[in-house]
Amino acid sequence: MAVSIDGAGSLTGLDAVDVPVYATAAARNAAIPSPVAGQIVFVTGTGLLVYNGTAWVSLGAGNANFTNTATGSYTDAGIDYKFVSFLSGTTNLVIDRAGFADILLVGGGGSGGSFGGAGGGAGGHLYVTSHYLSAASHAVTVGAGGVGNTTGEGNNGTASQLAGLFAVGGGGAGAANSNASAVAGSGGSGGGSGSTASAPNTAGSGVTNQGNSGGSTIAGSTSNRPTGGGGGAGAVGANGTTGVSGNGGAGLANSITGSSVTRAGGGGGGGSAPTSGTGGTGGGGNGAYAPAGGAGTANTGGGGGGSDQVLGGAGGSGIVVIRVVV
Repeated sequence: MAVSIDGAGSLTGLDAVDVPVYATAAARNAAIPSPVAGQIVFVTGTGLLVYNGTAWVSLGAGNANFTNTATGSYTDAGIDYKFVSFLSGTTNLVIDRAGFADILLVGGGGSGGSFGGAGGGAGGHLYVTSHYLSAASHAVTVGAGGVGNTTGEGNNGTASQLAGLFAVGGGGAGAANSNASAVAGSGGSGGGSGSTASAPNTAGSGVTNQGNSGGSTIAGSTSNRPTGGGGGAGAVGANGTTGVSGNGGAGLANSITGSSVTRAGGGGGGGSAPTSGTGGTGGGGNGAYAPAGGAGTANTGGGGGGSDQVLGGAGGSGIVVIRVVV
């Protein structure tokens, strides 16, 4: 009997009774320990699968569709797309037709440190193509940036989430080692290392495939202590050198909305070094001597800039974008 897939992604030409149905992939594997090429099954919540001789791959699922009001639409290489962007808080993505979608998540950036403060780390940058979404109302959470701090080290940003995907919040920056808690935070990208008169402070680390580590420092005199830049999604934060604090790491460009946008840049290092670091491309805030570091740009997940004085810059909020073929 001939088998084909119709325009809605449904299997035709084959009785449903002929296709085994399993509740989970584990149940399928237990029932079919030695599949053969061409074998077809249905797994609840995943769709029709065929064994290609090496792995189970999708057969019956097509493109997902959302009923939320689209933020925009465009055509690329002859393919029509629509997308929806979520900019804050927690809300729902409503999928009325299960299938595949491309998803970008950026976590909230970490804030810069104060009083010998370094640059905050960028929020995690996660881009997933052809991610399966079931027909349901899916909670979407957009990560907030870390709040600027007046007491030393910066605060971590919070994660952006959708359908089991997480973009981790950026790490808060370190501060001078005269503070009680000066160690930089780890996160999507890590915060930079704060100023030090003796042994270097520790920079924060990034999450693999989401970001990079913050920059480290060298010991300096009382009036010349550099700090490290916050890590970015595309590059590590720059190290502080004599008289110069590190720049924030560069972010990553993505064209899910039809135009290339760079997000998740690290914050520039502040501190008492004569030259403060600049924020990384992609929304990172600039470092400053006084009074406050620059804030990360909203909806980029940029890290906040550090300051030698009163206030580290706040981290930029994250974003979640979903794109489907129409």
